[in-house]
Amino acid sequence: MTLRLGIDLGGTKTEIAALSEETGEIILRRRIPTGRTYEDVMHGIKRLIEEAEGELGEKGTIGIGMPGTVSPATGLVKNANSTWLNGHPLDKDLEAFLGRPVRMSNDADCLALSEATDGAGAGYDIVWAIILGTGVGSGIVTFKRQVRGPNAISGEWGHNPLPYITPEEMVEYPCYCGRSGCNEVILSGPGLEKDYLKVTGEKKSATQIAKDASDGEEAAELIMQKYEDRLARAMAAVINILDPGIIVMGGGLSHIDRLYETLPRIWPKYVFSDTVETKLAKAKFGDSSGVRGAAWLWNEPS
Repeated sequence: MTLRLGIDLGGTKTEIAALSEETGEIILRRRIPTGRTYEDVMHGIKRLIEEAEGELGEKGTIGIGMPGTVSPATGLVKNANSTWLNGHPLDKDLEAFLGRPVRMSNDADCLALSEATDGAGAGYDIVWAIILGTGVGSGIVTFKRQVRGPNAISGEWGHNPLPYITPEEMVEYPCYCGRSGCNEVILSGPGLEKDYLKVTGEKKSATQIAKDASDGEEAAELIMQKYEDRLARAMAAVINILDPGIIVMGGGLSHIDRLYETLPRIWPKYVFSDTVETKLAKAKFGDSSGVRGAAWLWNEPS
């Protein structure tokens, strides 16, 4: 086979990309709305694969990046914010439905694998890739291989508590996981937007808040400074444990350019070191990185 098919199973859209195994070039890319039931998800994936292979006249390997993960203990999906996937053996069901093998991994792990293979993290021994969007997640790649733990939760950064959290932050940020003060609800796009709404009474998108801050709006600038300090705290906790060569950011908030200047400037306050040489970079392949990483799952040993 010379095709690597990658599928990014998102909460709102499902995307397929066909990559050349030899060059990594994307030679086909399609997307459809994600089904709102388990059965619709499987039918949507099958449709994308059949249409892609029919158009290209060739079959390929199938890798899938998904929210959440498959539990090693039960074989069932867990921790997916697309809750209709939870409690199902998605990988096994898809293999039976498609009649062929499938490799599956968490979407943030796929981002990390893509960027470590030939993206912004290429050449670094330890790559930590984070997704900052409607949720918060991360993946870890060492020496171009995903870090897989016995619980299938390596990189589960979103549901750790924000470091050095204040009593105010605990109270203001209850999380759907049942706890309060999780990185996900504070550092996600909705978390930033909630802060702005509380201060100004006005609803704005996270990217608009950042733009208005750059244009000199005082309230937006204060909110962005608070957000940056919180994000730096959360990153520093992982730098202290993992000591990555580079942190690669993906997701909607990764397009806020000021973060790449401000965060490394704040890190030294919280990292337990006399110097912080860790680099920070935007995902080289942007919104394509997750689906590329899914395709590259077949480049890893089984």
